Amino acid sequence: MKLAFLAAADPIYLPNFFEIVLGDFAAQTDCVYSVPPLYKGQTPVRAAWRYYQTFGATAVVGLLKQLVAAQVARNSIKRVCARHGVSHAVVRDVNAAEFVAELASRQLDVIISVSCPQIFKRPLLETPAVGCLNIHGALLPHYRGIMPSFWMLANRERHAGVTVYFMNEEIDAGDVAEQRAFEIFPTETLDGFLRRSKAAAAEVLLDVLRSIERGTLAPAPMDMTKGSYYSWPDVEAVRKFRATGHRLW
Repeated sequence: MKLAFLAAADPIYLPNFFEIVLGDFAAQTDCVYSVPPLYKGQTPVRAAWRYYQTFGATAVVGLLKQLVAAQVARNSIKRVCARHGVSHAVVRDVNAAEFVAELASRQLDVIISVSCPQIFKRPLLETPAVGCLNIHGALLPHYRGIMPSFWMLANRERHAGVTVYFMNEEIDAGDVAEQRAFEIFPTETLDGFLRRSKAAAAEVLLDVLRSIERGTLAPAPMDMTKGSYYSWPDVEAVRKFRATGHRLW
């Protein structure tokens, strides 16, 4: 089986994810591509300004501390790939014709999206032989959309989960490969919750990839008549989140 990953260039949470996954699947991984962690039309300045407007100055300081700590520790997806002997590259537009053609030339079986902020279009979705997998930090179809971890804490959920599913052209839709639920701790921070969620996601993905290798994976359709969808939080949502006793950092 031949794999490729398209992942947000995140030095805080994703290096550990790839440490777990490449520990078992480095030999099958053709390349890991890092994608700028920006939504369509965003610049780094606009992304930082939106974060500040939503979460405030204290949250920005907390994020900067995490980024500096990651830099001091030299944490990055690229360094994890180097340790495991896996190729790494940067791509700006995952749907660019030349990039899709490059992926097609690699004759991949599975492409895995890991927090990739860009929506996959049909040519990209049709590139791998088996399909494109995405990892979502909730039990789909519940908490589709952006920042499911934040919203689950804000809504005082007692359990969370991870879903690995086959992507189609809809957002957070497609056949479910595997799901796993876990408890939300009453006083944990969003940062701690995300670290646990990413570790759980890595283990679920490993199970899915092993099942694909064995030919035993049995995906199940997602019931899109159920569930919920959330967008980027506003200031009122942040007040609701903080009222629960949870904190970002």
